[in-house]
Amino acid sequence: MTGLRGALETAVARGLVEPTKLGALEAHIEAALPGLREAPRAAVDDPARPAVIETETPRFIRGFHDVLITLGLTVLLIGVGGLGAIIGLLPVVLILAEILVRRQRLALPAVALTIAMAIWAVVICQLVADDMGWSGDSYLLLALRFLAFPLMMLAFYWRYRIPVALAFVILSFFAVLFLGLVGLLEIGLRSTNILIDHPSIVLVMGILAALGLFAVAMTYDLSDPARQSRRSDIAFWLHLAAAPALLYAGLATLFIVSFGTLSDFDDQMRDASTPGVIALVAILMLIGVVIDRRAFVTSGLITLIVTVTTLLRNSAIEMDNVIFLALITVGVIVLSVGIGWQPLRRVVVGLFPPELKQKLPPLQ
Repeated sequence: MTGLRGALETAVARGLVEPTKLGALEAHIEAALPGLREAPRAAVDDPARPAVIETETPRFIRGFHDVLITLGLTVLLIGVGGLGAIIGLLPVVLILAEILVRRQRLALPAVALTIAMAIWAVVICQLVADDMGWSGDSYLLLALRFLAFPLMMLAFYWRYRIPVALAFVILSFFAVLFLGLVGLLEIGLRSTNILIDHPSIVLVMGILAALGLFAVAMTYDLSDPARQSRRSDIAFWLHLAAAPALLYAGLATLFIVSFGTLSDFDDQMRDASTPGVIALVAILMLIGVVIDRRAFVTSGLITLIVTVTTLLRNSAIEMDNVIFLALITVGVIVLSVGIGWQPLRRVVVGLFPPELKQKLPPLQ
């Protein structure tokens, strides 16, 4: 889009405007000068054709300058980590974050630094847990090992306000809470393997955790349906985690119904009901269409490939061609959904009541 939005995004890229104030500044200028915004280029070139407005543009990619800095940053951090200086990785990350995030406001390097910070936090948590003697297969011990991870990532987010950092905080909080509750349940029921002894209880807890994560993501999403603020960026990252969480919670439900246990997920994946798995992936895709989040399509790709491969293997097709036919099938499905995304949204969301439509991203 050209005009006001493009000028403001250029100002953000140059460090003249803080990303967090972009939406408010744009709204203020539009209110003061209603005619300032230019029409989208597509509408100028062809007035009869409606402009396509992208509502899920990754804000962490603003130009090849960010890519170049991120490449150098990644090489440097891998070199530091490769020397075994995991303790020394933290000051390197913080110094670079002060320069690249706080001063220059570079988005893609901020994501890379957040991932590096998360890796450092995981390693430190494990080292401290080993010193404390928290080793073993217990879910409670596993929760204790990573109990400090959300706090470390929260401190990083408080300083640098990177959306993916807050997503790490929320996701790790749900993970630690889930593992801790399963561990306490395992102790309370005196079970040696709770996945075998009480799979239904673990399933319910997993479903609640996945739904809770999805609810938090939707809270951020619904608070900014136009997707102009940092809340939308936080929702983007949360949906990347919530979508596979919902997928595997659904798969676990299917496996318990089919096999009565969750003890061997890989074998159950190969032997699961193919129509059931395809239906589950289709439901997630439909949810993604409704809320206009393509993460719900991408999250099920691997599972869909495995399912289609299993289906083809049960046919008379030669084994050498199965994987290629599966890739073709999945590719056609994804392309069909991607190309017809907006028309499909208009059909599906058009069935909703007006009150609900207003809370969702606008139709195009």
